Amino acid sequence: MRTSRLHRLAPAVAGASALAFALTACAGSAGSGGGEGGGDAAGAYEAGASQEDVDAALADLEPVEIIYQPSAASQESVQSPSGTVLAEAIEERSGGKITVDTVWGQAIAGYSEIHDALGDGRIDLAYTLPVYDPAQFPAVNALGDALGGLDPSPFVGEMITNAVATDVAWQTPEIVAEYEDLGISPIAPTVASGGYYTMCNTPGVEESDFEGRQVRIASKTQGELMSSIGASPVSMEYTETFEALQRNTVDCTLGQLVPSAESGIFEVAPHIGYMTETSISRSPGALIAGSGVNDLPLGYQQVIFDAYTDYFHGQMMTTINGNSVAIGMAKEADGEVEEIPAEFQQQIAQFSEDKRAELAESGVAGDELQARVEESAEKWATRIEEMGYSDEGTTEDFDEWFDEDTDFRPVGQAIFEEVILPQRPA
Repeated sequence: MRTSRLHRLAPAVAGASALAFALTACAGSAGSGGGEGGGDAAGAYEAGASQEDVDAALADLEPVEIIYQPSAASQESVQSPSGTVLAEAIEERSGGKITVDTVWGQAIAGYSEIHDALGDGRIDLAYTLPVYDPAQFPAVNALGDALGGLDPSPFVGEMITNAVATDVAWQTPEIVAEYEDLGISPIAPTVASGGYYTMCNTPGVEESDFEGRQVRIASKTQGELMSSIGASPVSMEYTETFEALQRNTVDCTLGQLVPSAESGIFEVAPHIGYMTETSISRSPGALIAGSGVNDLPLGYQQVIFDAYTDYFHGQMMTTINGNSVAIGMAKEADGEVEEIPAEFQQQIAQFSEDKRAELAESGVAGDELQARVEESAEKWATRIEEMGYSDEGTTEDFDEWFDEDTDFRPVGQAIFEEVILPQRPA
């Protein structure tokens, strides 16, 4: 495999406030073709239909626009494929009948407000972060905790964990209900996104190195983990992390590599710690359709839902390609990329096991959550290996052996057929 190029990340899109105003004004357009009290059955077609049949099914529907807010700060960002690939797939499959206005940089609603914006029609489709509201999404966050311990590799491990997250989420009525109670509809109720790494302004990945360090965390469980090893957890959104590291308000961040690369973290905290035997609990995201999509004719709802395969491809481009870019950026900043010692990893694994036992006892995400996660992980590890994906090196040299042209659609299609298709609007 050829060495992937290291990309420079562009700053967030300029003029976000003006963009937000303009797009908020037209966000309600998503429902323009729907029937009374919700989307009608117009335009419905069978899953897997030819493009000719889809075009015929949608022929009599009025064109619509939907507002999509992905996770990336701009179209030039390493995170942008999670937005651009899905938007292009929806427009192409609809034969141009659906126009997707992609809004970057959380310009309409930040993560703390985004579920409200989906419910009231300001946004029609979005990547959200339920982890920031554990009281409202306890079952989603429980699954994020249960994903701790799965394959930590920056390539195969990411595909497995993201497949498991969506698979188990759709098996868990408590998770689906948390969205539907708000009048919004999940497409991927839990997106595992990227694995978590330590990124610090000084080198050192021994347990003793973390004693007394101020570490930014993204979830309650991650805070408990940091406390258990003698660090002081600091809760904040990742958008605030760069400044905190720059001012030495915190010493490290426990975070995903992709948003860390986008926000310039490696300029101020270039030293990465990674694991090989276990993994830290995830801070789950989700792909959610809002009330405006629910009001569309059925055929348009199906187009949006059927784009999941391309969404998974774009999300993995964001996550996995981003892992490669981030490791290269850390090295360029003279950072050390080090494996966390085995004994320290064992302690983290024990913490995750204890947390899973607590979750099982609570029942917040239904019975036998961990058993469902483990069964799903075994299944998807086998399926992904059979498709020919494999790790060709270590995390430390991931930027050297990863092929940035990797196609993740075969995995996305398998998830769609087995997990997403039974949930398809009909």
